[in-house]
Amino acid sequence: MQFGLFGGARTKRSVGIEDSQGYQSFIDYVMEADRLGFRHMFMVEHHSTGQGQVSASMTLLAYLAAKTTQIRLGTAVVVLPWHNPVLVAEQAATLDLLSGGRFDFGVGKGYRKAEFDAFCIPLEEATERFDEAIEVIRRAWTSDERFSHHGKRWHYENMLVEPAPLQRPHPPLWLAAGSPDSIRRAARDGFNLLLDQLASVEQIGERIALYRAECEAVGREYRPTMVGTARALQMIQSEAERAAAYETRKRVVGVIGDLARGKLADRVEDDTAPLLGTPAEVVARLKALEAVGATNILLVDPNASVGNLRAFARDVMPSFVPGLQAAAE
Repeated sequence: MQFGLFGGARTKRSVGIEDSQGYQSFIDYVMEADRLGFRHMFMVEHHSTGQGQVSASMTLLAYLAAKTTQIRLGTAVVVLPWHNPVLVAEQAATLDLLSGGRFDFGVGKGYRKAEFDAFCIPLEEATERFDEAIEVIRRAWTSDERFSHHGKRWHYENMLVEPAPLQRPHPPLWLAAGSPDSIRRAARDGFNLLLDQLASVEQIGERIALYRAECEAVGREYRPTMVGTARALQMIQSEAERAAAYETRKRVVGVIGDLARGKLADRVEDDTAPLLGTPAEVVARLKALEAVGATNILLVDPNASVGNLRAFARDVMPSFVPGLQAAAE
């Protein structure tokens, strides 16, 4: 089993000025994860939320590339319907170069209607825009010569994307997916799979099994590391902290909003999705995930707490990754 991070920094607005402390503490958090042996950092992208979420994910990842040495840096996800695909291809290739080939390119269609409305793009166009954008990006990274493209949304003539990505033919592609059709597509079209933090252990197992079966059906080699499963981390050290942890879980799911509908258990105590509980309980929840094939776990900590990260590395990771405990001391 291997572990990574999923999430992003937040800023707080005060008297019309953005407080950068949220970014600095997040940078410290990722640097510590790098030191502790975490495998991935996947960065979210959101716009116009009023909550200070990361909007320029690749810019922040480029800074992190200079501050880290081992951890892989990924987007989760670049919402392609909002972006010029050639400009995205150039930015991503530059990031791959700057990181020494540590970049993972996670993409998605987007799901928040308010964000589509802010860009004046109909949500109903998300799929067609995504399809055309990923076609352009793949071609930009794999074409040895200049190319032209004249599609429904984008037009390019005699285009050459520079620089070329360091990883060849291109950085690993990841697709955020949850529905059966989108999971099958990820397998067929050469994407690794990102699974959300709200799905139950049973749902995670079903989705991994579907992805694996589709990979085998199209003759694609399946490896467990091709699936990243996001899980909220809410570790407690005593029973006195449990009630507060449950309340935090309810608030987090409430903020996520529409994405949570139909996925959260009726009672938060029955919700198997978060890594919530004492270190021993978190280990047990991870073993349940391991049993259904989820062995690439991406931790979601909205507080980006270095202390939580060290506690997880000290009290949980040695049960799955022997030899790492000394780094967390």
